[in-house]
Amino acid sequence: MDFSVLQYAVPALVQLLTGPHLVYLLFGVALGMVVGILPGIGGLSGMALVLPFIFGMDPGPALAMLIGLTAVPATSDTFSSVLIGVPGGAGAAATVLDGFPMAKRGEGARALSAAFGGSLIGGLFGALVLTFAFVGARPLLLAIGFGEQLMLVVLSLTLVGMLTGENVVKGLASCALGLLIGTIGSSQATAEYRFTFGSLYLSDGVPLVIVALGAFALPEIIDVLRQHYAISQVDLVGRGWIQGMRDVIRNFGLVMRCSAIGSLTGMLPGMGGGIVGWVAYGHTLQSSKDRSQFGKGDVRGVIGPESANNAKEGGDLIPTLFFGIPSSGTMALLLGGLVVIGITPGRTMVTTHVDLIYLIIWSLAIANVLATIISMGLARPIATLTAIRFTLVAPFVIVMIFFSGYQAKTDWGDLVALLVVGLIGIYMKRFGWSRPALLIGLVLSQRLEASLYRTVQIYGLDIFLRPIALGILVVALISIFFAVRTKVRMSSETSEVSEASRRVIWPQLVFVGVLMAFVVALAIDVSRLRFLANVFPLSVAAICGTLLIITAVQMMRRSTSPGLLYDADAEANANGGDGTRSTLALAGLMAALPGLAFFIGFFMAAPVYVCLFLRKLGEASWLYSILMALGLAIFLYAMGELLDAQYASGLLQDLARLPPPFGGG
Repeated sequence: MDFSVLQYAVPALVQLLTGPHLVYLLFGVALGMVVGILPGIGGLSGMALVLPFIFGMDPGPALAMLIGLTAVPATSDTFSSVLIGVPGGAGAAATVLDGFPMAKRGEGARALSAAFGGSLIGGLFGALVLTFAFVGARPLLLAIGFGEQLMLVVLSLTLVGMLTGENVVKGLASCALGLLIGTIGSSQATAEYRFTFGSLYLSDGVPLVIVALGAFALPEIIDVLRQHYAISQVDLVGRGWIQGMRDVIRNFGLVMRCSAIGSLTGMLPGMGGGIVGWVAYGHTLQSSKDRSQFGKGDVRGVIGPESANNAKEGGDLIPTLFFGIPSSGTMALLLGGLVVIGITPGRTMVTTHVDLIYLIIWSLAIANVLATIISMGLARPIATLTAIRFTLVAPFVIVMIFFSGYQAKTDWGDLVALLVVGLIGIYMKRFGWSRPALLIGLVLSQRLEASLYRTVQIYGLDIFLRPIALGILVVALISIFFAVRTKVRMSSETSEVSEASRRVIWPQLVFVGVLMAFVVALAIDVSRLRFLANVFPLSVAAICGTLLIITAVQMMRRSTSPGLLYDADAEANANGGDGTRSTLALAGLMAALPGLAFFIGFFMAAPVYVCLFLRKLGEASWLYSILMALGLAIFLYAMGELLDAQYASGLLQDLARLPPPFGGG
C-alpha cells in the first residue's frame, strides 16, 4: 500500500471541511445546480460567470468553488430532461428518451431518483478514477494516438446500430444526415467553406445545442400540446423515489460499466460532451435482454446515461490537470481558471501541487454527494409540476428553449436554425426517424473527418499494426455483430405496420424528398472544392442518398418492413383525431415567438408571447397572464445580469435607441 496517498489525502480533506473552503464549495454547488436546471445553459455559462471573481483568491477556496460548479450540472440537468423533455445539456439528451416517457405516465419521481442515484455512483467513480490516475493515466493517454482516436470514433458509430429505431435503413440514413450536417462550415483540411450560403453564422457549423434542442425538445412539446393534457396523467404520489433507488441497486452492474465508459470517454480530448450519454445508452441497450420498453420509459435508459455523464467529469480532469489538454469547453475555462490563480497544469501539478490534486478529488466527491442530496430533496416537489396542465407551462418552456438556443452564438441565425431543426425534428418524430442517430452523427462528424485525415497521413495501412487500435477495432466488430443480431430478432418480433399508416404515404415521400434535396444540394456545393475538402462529405452524401433512395422505393412498394411506413398523425387520424392539422398549427405557434422577436426584440417579445399564449390557449385570466409575463421579464433580466445572457434584437431596436435590456443584449 502506498501510504503517501494518506499523507496528502487526509490533510486535503481536513482543509476542505474547515475554513472558507467548504463555503466556496457550497457556493459552487449551488450555482452549478441553478445553471444545470436551466435548459441548455449548462456549466459553461456558470464557469464563465465566476472566472472574473477568482483573481487574487487563494488556490484552495478557488479550486473548491470551481470544482463544485463543474461537478453538479450533470446531475441537476436531469430535471428538465425528465420532467419537460428538454435536454438540460448536450450530455443529457439520451436521458430524455426514457426519462420523459416515465414522467408522462406518472413515474417522474422514480426516474429522477434513479437518475440521481446513478449520478452519485458515477460521480464517486470518476473521483476514484482521478485518484488512481497518477499511476495509470500517463501511459494510457500517451498510448492513444490519432489512429486509436479514429478507432474510438468508429466504435462510437457502431453503437448507432442500437439506436436506429425499428427501421435500420431509416436509422442509418438519420446518422448519415447528422454526419453531413457536421460537415457544414470550414473544412478542417483546407479551410474552405462548405454549404454556408455565404453566411458568417454557418462558417463555424451548426451548434450542437441547437440540434439537441431542435430535434428533441421542440417535438416533445408539440406532442404533449397536441393532447391538451398535463405532461403526466397520473399524480406523482407514493414512494417513487424509493423505487428509483431500488432500480439503481438492482442494476448496479450497469451503473459500474457505464461509469467506466464515462470516465474513459472523458479522458480522451474531444470524445466527451454530447456523445458520452449516447455511448452509455447504446451499451445499455446491447447488454439488456429485454429491450421492448426502451424509448417508452425503461428506467435502465435513465440510469446508464446519467451514470456515465457524472463519471465523465472525473475523466475530464485527467488530461486537463496532468497534460494541460482540456477535453471540453468547461475544462478549457477551468484550465484558464488554474492559470489565473497561479497553477500551471502538467508536471508541476503532480509534483509541487499534489495537495491541491487531492483537494480537487475530495471536492469532486463531496460535490456529487451534496448535489444528490439536494436533488433528492427537490425531486418530489418539482416532479409534481408535471401534473399541471401543460398549456400553462408550455409558453415558458418554449421561451427558455429559444432563449437557451440564442446563447449558442448570440446570433439571429441561432433562432432560425433552431426553428428549422425543430421543424425537421417534429417530422422525424412523426415518421419514426431516429433522432438519437442524427445527433450522434453530428457529434462525431468533425472528429471522424479529422481523425481519418490524420491517420491516413501519419500511419496509412500501418494503423492495423498498432495493438490498441486493433483491439478497439475488434470491440467495434463485436458491437456490430450484436447490433445486427439484436435488430434481426427485434424485426421478427415486431408487428406489421397498421393499415392507417400504409394508406397515406405521400407525406412521408415528401419528407424523404426534402432530405434528398438537402443531400444533393450539399454534394453539388462541395464538389467544386479541393479533394481534401470534398472527399468526406461527398462520400457520406453518396451513402446517405443511397439509403434515402432505398427508403423511398420501399415506401412506394408499401413494404411491411418494421417502422418503414410509421406515421403518428395517420394513426391519430384513424383514431378520430386530426393530427396533421394540429401538428402544423402547433408548429406555427412555435414559430410565432421568433417571428414576434424579429419585430420588437426577444426581451419584449417573450412576455407578450407568454401573456397571449396563457390567455388564448391556456384559458387563464388576463390578470394571471399579465403577472406571469411580468415574472418572466424579471427572470430574463436576472439572467442577463447574472449570467451575461444575450437577447436577440429586432427591427424596433434597429430603429430606436432603447436602454438595456429593451435594446437587446
